[in-house]
Amino acid sequence: MSGYEITNIGAPETWRDHLGGFVPQTTRQGRRVVDHEMTNQFIGMTANAYEPGEEAGYWHTHSEIEELYIFLEGSGQMGLDEDIVDVTAGSVVRVGQDVWRTWRALPESDGQLRWICIRAGAGELTSYPHDATRDHERPSPW
Repeated sequence: MSGYEITNIGAPETWRDHLGGFVPQTTRQGRRVVDHEMTNQFIGMTANAYEPGEEAGYWHTHSEIEELYIFLEGSGQMGLDEDIVDVTAGSVVRVGQDVWRTWRALPESDGQLRWICIRAGAGELTSYPHDATRDHERPSPW
């Protein structure tokens, strides 16, 4: 097996058509758990699309992983512990361990709230990837 995989999650406007979840009880329209389709080792990712007025319907927290929410379209809100934060295209929200979170698409959103959630844990990332090796002499393939 090679050290990389490729998948195609489609354009954001198609994400709502996907039915997915982490376990059968949490399966819903507009959720794609990409790391269930690949052999990810240290990171996870979901692609999400909510209709205006739709909400998660639950709160959750993680004890070991953090999440990074990258909002691409629409307008919504996140509940983060006792705070409510507005999110729109371009908002990036990092949520650390033990922070309670939930989210919704605002009823007046001009379209679907679309976002990617990246999950990671198991060790701290350094400010610079110290495990990288560069080769300035190797020619580009194109």
